[in-house]
Amino acid sequence: MARLPRFVISGQPQHIIQRGNNRDIIFVSDDDYRFYLESLKDACKQYKCDVHAYVLMTNHVHLLMTPRMENSISKVMQSLGRRYVQYFNYTYDRTGTLWEGRYKAALIDSGQYLLTCSRYIELNPVRAQMVSHPSKYPWSSYQYNALGKEDALVTPHLLYKRLGRSTDERKKAYRQLFRTRIAAMTLEEIRLATNKSWVMGGDRFKAKIEKLTARQTAPKARGGDRRSAAYQKGCISRD
Repeated sequence: MARLPRFVISGQPQHIIQRGNNRDIIFVSDDDYRFYLESLKDACKQYKCDVHAYVLMTNHVHLLMTPRMENSISKVMQSLGRRYVQYFNYTYDRTGTLWEGRYKAALIDSGQYLLTCSRYIELNPVRAQMVSHPSKYPWSSYQYNALGKEDALVTPHLLYKRLGRSTDERKKAYRQLFRTRIAAMTLEEIRLATNKSWVMGGDRFKAKIEKLTARQTAPKARGGDRRSAAYQKGCISRD
């Protein structure tokens, strides 16, 4: 069965996941993380793509990006993937593939989900029990978005800029968002949409995208009350 093309609209953010093959490690040393981020920055500059949030885990990455051209993200991921595989294979004297197939992507309704998705991404190391707080993890955009650490890779989204009139106000407001836990149902919606390449947003947003693309934007409803209290108490996974 042929794979459907991803939902791509210039100017509309996407949540990206790329995993190591068989969930194998893709970052060994600090130099690996630095090389990946530098390569991502170069590719985004070349292919006109903005990064709003990211986290580099040991065996996968999450990116929140807005393409400024229709093929921006695919070009970025292709360029980045090739460059990093060449670096990694040379550094560790290995051959063969590094990535687990195609990257996963979900189109994001920015008004409803962008800041939630940003929190979801930056909280990955906490859910994985690698750190107790996102501020303690060095390889994510939390250092920039919440703490103001210089990061040439990150381009603040308009919704982030609206958090406050000054840089300090925005950082403080952003940190406040992390005092509220992301509901289990929302976590599941983000994971499902991204892994299945669906659209993540409200009904009006999905209807708009369906009209633009002439495609179904979400799976058909099944049985079960996914909004029940029992469902929302479900276990939280690590990615």
